[in-house]
Amino acid sequence: MNMDEMEGDDFHDMDRDEPEPEPEPLARATDTSSSEARRGKDIQGIPWDRINIKRESYRKTRLEQYKNYENVPSSGKLADMECKQIEKGGNYYEFWHNTRMVKPTFFHFQLRNLVWATSKHDVYVMSNFSVIHWSSLSFNSSVVLNFSGHIAPSEKHPGSFLEGFTETQISTLAVKENLLVAGGFQGELIYKHIDRQGVSFCTRITSEENAITNAIEVYRGSSGGIHCMASNNDCGIREFDTETFQLLNHFRFPWPVNHTSISPENNLVTIVGDHPDGQLIDSRNGKVVATVVGHLDYSFASAWHPNGYNFATGNQDKTCRVWDVRNLSSSVAVLKNNMGAARSIRYSSDGRFMAVAEPADFVHIYNTDLNYQKRQEIDLFGEISGISLSQDDESLFIGICDRTYASLVQYKRRHHYSHLDSVL
Repeated sequence: MNMDEMEGDDFHDMDRDEPEPEPEPLARATDTSSSEARRGKDIQGIPWDRINIKRESYRKTRLEQYKNYENVPSSGKLADMECKQIEKGGNYYEFWHNTRMVKPTFFHFQLRNLVWATSKHDVYVMSNFSVIHWSSLSFNSSVVLNFSGHIAPSEKHPGSFLEGFTETQISTLAVKENLLVAGGFQGELIYKHIDRQGVSFCTRITSEENAITNAIEVYRGSSGGIHCMASNNDCGIREFDTETFQLLNHFRFPWPVNHTSISPENNLVTIVGDHPDGQLIDSRNGKVVATVVGHLDYSFASAWHPNGYNFATGNQDKTCRVWDVRNLSSSVAVLKNNMGAARSIRYSSDGRFMAVAEPADFVHIYNTDLNYQKRQEIDLFGEISGISLSQDDESLFIGICDRTYASLVQYKRRHHYSHLDSVL
């Protein structure tokens, strides 16, 4: 990972000839509802009729000028030559609401897992130094945890860093099973139970210089307890029991680990990082079970299909590859992005859809029932801080980071009630 380079750019200057807008008496006035969008209002509230460029023209410019970050030169160009774009036309999620009351941000340009939905109405988002909770029912936001000052645990557990941390830069986040876990640039891990006051546990998992926590996964272990797995730039992954906060496993690899995901059966872990190849390991002992070969650059995303056979990996070569554990000699599908790396991947709980987020502008939703051969393309403007599907698959949230049009976008699952057709 290169922490000094940045990919892409904000588009906040595209309306630089316009005067700064007057502050709204209510921030909610800047939101966009589904009914307003149907009447022609831009989803993000961008006043295309008042600025000196048409949306279509700016989209064309973005596609031509956006620079995808690569660790392996020309990886995206080579991947473009290998695979075709999947047919558009899917319509699985429809726009529901966009709020500019929530302003998502990220600190590291390669790490975009900073949006987490816990229900179809509740979502947690990183905004500067704070984790914000947004309710799409009440249209209210609240600060859950602010890392700009001093954070220290209010509970006592063996190994806890009781003095806590100050001004922690959060690189990654996970919110699941009523637990919030944040990872920092210096190997910090901070645990907070959503329903309790204060922070439960703090630790620094490594003293190495290159210590950034790249990804966190929270899941139920085989015995039913809640576990946490942290992927780190010190070439290791660490598994913790979140009841005792004790380290259960520490597995080491030959390169920095950027993301892990555990299979539904809890027996396999997908490992991707600063290497074109990915690995499957045995979750009990860390032994490599298989290596998956095909990507051309470094990978930063992975996810398992609920069926336990398929998993996906996202790479800076601008592709997402889908694999089948029963035959890993080649990919089931190679899915090509429009502009940049596959930075986040999420499967729906029912396994029917897979969402892939680019670093900016685009989220693709693939129909797994059609063997990934049809997709819905969500077309926005701005860097994407993360995506999250609610557990019931009813809502898709997208964090847009931009100096002018930062917002949290919500899409709602479309349903086709064919049994009602006979009534009409």
